[in-house]
Amino acid sequence: MKKLTFIRHGKSSWEYSVGDRERPLKSRGITDASLVATQIKSSYLELDMVFSSPANRAHSTCQIFLKELNIASEKFKIIEDLYDFGGSNVLKFIHDLSDDLDSVMLFGHNHAFTDLVNRLGDRYIDNLPTAGLVSIGFQIEEWKYAKHGTTDHIIFPRDLK
Repeated sequence: MKKLTFIRHGKSSWEYSVGDRERPLKSRGITDASLVATQIKSSYLELDMVFSSPANRAHSTCQIFLKELNIASEKFKIIEDLYDFGGSNVLKFIHDLSDDLDSVMLFGHNHAFTDLVNRLGDRYIDNLPTAGLVSIGFQIEEWKYAKHGTTDHIIFPRDLK
């Protein structure tokens, strides 16, 4: 069995005159990411690998989770293909994952993540909000067959407030 967890970056700030990749998190983005990370702390002890988009807002959200879940740095990697808004690069990345990995967490962006959780999972989600989490389990041995899974966790920050 394979498990894939999508986490959209926290709410970002538009206050700074920086490029899209450099936009930082707003204080709400930090708070929301911390809320969700704390909520899942007891159920994500067996993560094999964590991957993040290189965008500042995604990487910063990821760092909050890594710290809260006490995930070792060798289980983390920045992946250029996760800086994707359409989803095709993310899906290719998923299908190319090493089959030695059973449980993977991804940090990235919309519209890619909303599209993929709806395409791969069995529950419709209108919009994956910032700092929102969706986890999908697959009854497969190889990632290339990750096509139709079971949505087993949906956590939105607004539900934790």
